[in-house]
Amino acid sequence: MAINRMAGSAVICFFAIALLAMLPFTSNADSSDNPLLQEWETPFGSPPFDLIETEHFEPAFERAMEQHRSEIDAITSNTSAPSFENTIAALELAGQDLARVQRTFGALTSSATNDDLREIQSRMSPRLAAHRAAIVLDAKLFARIDSLFEQRASLDLEAEQARVLERTHTNFVRGGARLEGGDRKRLAEISEELAGLYTSFSQNVQKSAEGFTLVLETESDRAGLPEFAISAAAQAATERGLEGKHVITLARSSFEPFMTFSTRRDLREKLFKGWTNRADNDDEFDNEVNIRNILQLRLERARLLGYEDFAAFRTANTMAGTAQSAQDLLDEVWAGALAKAEAEANEIRDVMRKEGATHELREWDWWYYAEKVRAALYELDEDEVKAYLSLDNVLKAQFAVAERLFGVSFSARDDIQTYHPDVRVWEMKNEVGDHVGLFYGDYFARQGKRSGAWMSALRTQHKLDGTVTPLIMNNCNYNKPAPGEPALITLREAEVIFHEFGHALHGLLSNVTFPSLSGTAVDFDFVEFPAQIYEHWMRQPAVIQEFALHHETGESMPPALLERLRAAANAKSGFDNVEYVASALVDLAFHRITDSEELGVLDVNAFEDAVLSQAGKPQAIEMRHRSPHFLHAFSGELYASGYYTYMWAGVLDNDGFSAFEEAGDIYDPTLARKIYEWVYSAGNSRPAMDAYIGFRGREPSTGPLLRNRGLDGKATTQ
Repeated sequence: MAINRMAGSAVICFFAIALLAMLPFTSNADSSDNPLLQEWETPFGSPPFDLIETEHFEPAFERAMEQHRSEIDAITSNTSAPSFENTIAALELAGQDLARVQRTFGALTSSATNDDLREIQSRMSPRLAAHRAAIVLDAKLFARIDSLFEQRASLDLEAEQARVLERTHTNFVRGGARLEGGDRKRLAEISEELAGLYTSFSQNVQKSAEGFTLVLETESDRAGLPEFAISAAAQAATERGLEGKHVITLARSSFEPFMTFSTRRDLREKLFKGWTNRADNDDEFDNEVNIRNILQLRLERARLLGYEDFAAFRTANTMAGTAQSAQDLLDEVWAGALAKAEAEANEIRDVMRKEGATHELREWDWWYYAEKVRAALYELDEDEVKAYLSLDNVLKAQFAVAERLFGVSFSARDDIQTYHPDVRVWEMKNEVGDHVGLFYGDYFARQGKRSGAWMSALRTQHKLDGTVTPLIMNNCNYNKPAPGEPALITLREAEVIFHEFGHALHGLLSNVTFPSLSGTAVDFDFVEFPAQIYEHWMRQPAVIQEFALHHETGESMPPALLERLRAAANAKSGFDNVEYVASALVDLAFHRITDSEELGVLDVNAFEDAVLSQAGKPQAIEMRHRSPHFLHAFSGELYASGYYTYMWAGVLDNDGFSAFEEAGDIYDPTLARKIYEWVYSAGNSRPAMDAYIGFRGREPSTGPLLRNRGLDGKATTQ
């Protein structure tokens, strides 16, 4: 899935979610020379990326869709009475070929796309959605599912069988299976229209971002930048054929260092406006019309399904339960975040006055002056910290923590084909040395790769027709170093790597029978919990001291520097939480609109301003994702009306990790066994709250979240 930006921290994590659907039609596509339509004679059945060409995808989609339709028809035409095996189990296995093609295609369109792939994506997305809708709205298929659901108490099902029956029935009902006549037809049309709009939205964001660069022509343009930022800008220029120059892009790993260290306020403003105005420039890549159309169609669909608005529809099947519960949590955090941000702003203004600045504090000033405050209060230098954080050592750390918690091991595999030379592959084995899965890591930014960080699956685990092992991938967008130089990252970027690997472990450690319950296929406001709790290990002194080694001397990070980092952990938490919650508030507000006519003439920018003005957002902090490039909200539906989920999961991860702290051992074997059994291996085999309570022993509390982020009014900057 592509999972996106994390609550309270500068993280973008995106789970890439595939629409496994297409209109049924007959294809005469020849499979003899198309690797997507053949058995893969590769290690562990991994994709043969070296053999796959762009022109292979459409014929493969056609054949795989045709096969999927045949599999569904075999279920509905079965003259035997519906049984779990001939209906639910058969449905679970249907569409495996289509899923394989779609996941392979998704890896390329996310991480190595080009104009030809984008054109295929634009053509196929609506057809995939229409195919999916045709299956969900298949009256004969739903009749069999509904019959089994009504008889479920007498079917003598095992726990996981009962769960997959219940989830299948719920998903079909929420997909419109109970609708009739014109409503069924209209729902299918909406699904198809939305899929096209999601693709258009995503491509506009990527093209708009790739169309902006800030070229640093002179030494003055580079004033204030540390050596790591200058080196990365030189490498970015070289990759764009601008040898000898320096380029800042809209990749976060390029954007934030410039905003933090550049003394050129005019260039900071230019870069900031390029960042915030992605897909909002009144040009061919502008997304305002897409947003209006998406919101109207989502509202129409929610109404067809019996809900007042889309937010009510989305949250009805989650841990939160209602949009108001999500709103209440955001409001609780917002109050503390505003107070903390105001304290941070006062510290910044003190520095500005001392330096003789006469301008007011604006959005393009915050990173720059906040770093000055941090450096002064905690004697921290970013270059000094990054010297101890090489990408390779952070990867060793993420593997080592998993090995100590779960008894698994990782070894590099150089014989697995990848779609780009930057991609690396590791094999994961269990404690007795058996193969469990493959992990792919793609960590550097480049043209053709979307921004952010995310986990996705090339194949998910299940045991329904034999043992199928997972192929799991992490993507990040860090600056690629010059040849021969180490890839040095920030502590926040190291935490992002742990975050995404937490998602990866959720896929790799999955141990369920049914494909639809596998790995990360859980409630969308629970899906971030395994990732966010894993971040906590990167923050632990024992992990930092072992793996934060100076890239030149090999020495561990000095205790004094580690203590300064600990003290500064919440130095910018007011800013971080305000910019995150601002986006979550706008996301919810969009999807709580109940008037379709209002949506038809909606001024997106004015709506953002109105929501955040009423909430009291400080002018000098911009929302983390402005709507025209808000991929979480408008490129698909996992996070639509659900950006709050990072904060919801924040309650879970802070409360959950406090159990390890209370035990006095961050690798406590009893807790490690519980979190493996109830969370990482369990997929969606039980309700999310049951899974959390099974691990923690009780329901979660917001106290650890507010305390750890310095939002409880007790923790302040020193």
